Amino acid sequence: MIYKDLLAATALATVALALPASAQDCPRGDLDARYCDADGDLIADVPTDAADQIDPDTLVFAYTPVEDPAVYATAWEDFLAYLSDVTGKEVVFFPVQNNAAQIEAMRSGRLHIAGFNTGSNPLAVNCAGFRPFTIMAGEDGSFGYEMEIITHPDSGISEVEGIRGGQLAFTSETSNSGFKAPSAILKADFDMVAGEDFEPVFSGKHDNSILGVANKDYPAAAVANSVMQRMVEREVVTPDQIVSIYTSQTFPTTAYGTAYNLTPALQESIRQAFFDFDWEGSSLQEEFEKNGEAQFIEITYEDKWDVIRKIDAANEVSYSCQ
Repeated sequence: MIYKDLLAATALATVALALPASAQDCPRGDLDARYCDADGDLIADVPTDAADQIDPDTLVFAYTPVEDPAVYATAWEDFLAYLSDVTGKEVVFFPVQNNAAQIEAMRSGRLHIAGFNTGSNPLAVNCAGFRPFTIMAGEDGSFGYEMEIITHPDSGISEVEGIRGGQLAFTSETSNSGFKAPSAILKADFDMVAGEDFEPVFSGKHDNSILGVANKDYPAAAVANSVMQRMVEREVVTPDQIVSIYTSQTFPTTAYGTAYNLTPALQESIRQAFFDFDWEGSSLQEEFEKNGEAQFIEITYEDKWDVIRKIDAANEVSYSCQ
């Protein structure tokens, strides 16, 4: 396995953006016009015409851009080496800087396997042909994270209402816990709307928001507590720098999957790598056991992302691919 930067990865061969013949006239629901969903499972079908399928010599993998990409290049090293062994292909780690870049990389054919964060999954599915099939879980099969609204001890904020008239940091508009969920919850439960009842600012990533609160750059922020827990474990921030004033219901975490147009045999070997990988003593275990995660389990987008699609509907989010 090798690692390459963004520019090197984008130099890899891309698939044409023209609509495949099989996607001209077919059931698709909310999917972009280039995809079909004949079986109604809400994700893009694998093209029926072999001419529209791809079997690249090099597979490009990207993890959701929530924290320092260099940390996760190391964390994923053992898994990607195993993925290379199982598929017989070279594997490249693609350190994307934001959700939009990750979605566009898969949409344009530069990205083949990815972990998309909770909030960007619907866009990746509908606009980029992402086919999620697994998430990380604990040994008992439990999974997920919560959105927390955090502040610092000197902010003078002790409850959510204390944000009114002040500033709240979001991460990006595609993030569930960093924007979508808190926006819906603040409006429904607290009658607070960004731009009217408080000033929204965008940090770009969860670690930026968490560090911003810890360093008193932001009075409050909405973040994924799984990211915060890993940062505490790595001693990037300390618990006494942060006060939580709201915790949401549990949401599904990052989903992993493939681009829709990989050959069925290649998609199956990638699935095999995820489900057969031995976590014990691996670099993946070292990083993600901090959240209690110990395995990959099978999921469906139709089922596990139902709550996220409802949050998007409440926020009047459109899965536009323009």
